[in-house]
Amino acid sequence: MDAYKNVKNSLTTLLNLTNCETNQMNIQNNKQHPQHIYRLSQFMSTFCLMLIIVLPVAVAVFWTFAETETLAIRVNLPLEAVQGSLRSWQRTLGCVLSEIPLALLLIGVWEARKCFRLFTRGTVFTPEAVYYLKSFSGWSMASVIAEFICGTAISTILTLENPNGARSLILNLDSDQVLLLFFAGLVWLMADVISQGQTIAEENSKFI
Repeated sequence: MDAYKNVKNSLTTLLNLTNCETNQMNIQNNKQHPQHIYRLSQFMSTFCLMLIIVLPVAVAVFWTFAETETLAIRVNLPLEAVQGSLRSWQRTLGCVLSEIPLALLLIGVWEARKCFRLFTRGTVFTPEAVYYLKSFSGWSMASVIAEFICGTAISTILTLENPNGARSLILNLDSDQVLLLFFAGLVWLMADVISQGQTIAEENSKFI
C-alpha cells in the first residue's frame, strides 16, 4: 500500500508540473485538437469495435473445430488427459464457459472505446475519461477472475467422460492472466493519478 501511495504521489507531482498546460489544452481542444491524437483515437475506437464483434465468433469457431488435444492444451491439461473424442455437449459447454470471461473483458473494451471516442472529440483530462479508464480496468480484473474459475470448470468438463480415476481438475493462473492483471492495475493507477491531478489543477485555478 505504501509503495502504491509513493508511486501515485510521484506521478501526481509530475502531472502537477504541467497542469497549466493541461488546462490550456482542454480549453483549446475543440479549436486545435492534434490530428495524430484524433487519428490514433479513431483507429483504437474502430479496433475495439472489431474485437467486440470478431472475438466471440472466433472462440465459437475454435471450440467447434479444434482438435481434442488443442482444447486440452487450452486449459493446461496434458495431451493424454482427455481420453477419446469429445462429445458435442462438452464442446458446447466449454465454449459457453470460455465466452464468460471474454464477455467481461469485452465490456471493458467497450468502456475503453467510449474513452477513445472522447479523445476524438478533444476531451482528454476529464472525470468522464477517468471513469471509463477505471471501468475498463475493473472489467479486465473481473475477466481474470472469471477465467480462473471457468478454466477450472472446463478442465473437469473435458475429462468428465473419462473412466473413474482419470478425471482432472486443474487450478491455474497463467502468465497471460498475470499480465492482464498488471496492465489493468496500471491503467487504474494512471486514471487515479489523472483524477487527482485534475482536482489539484482545478483547485489551483481558483487562486489565479
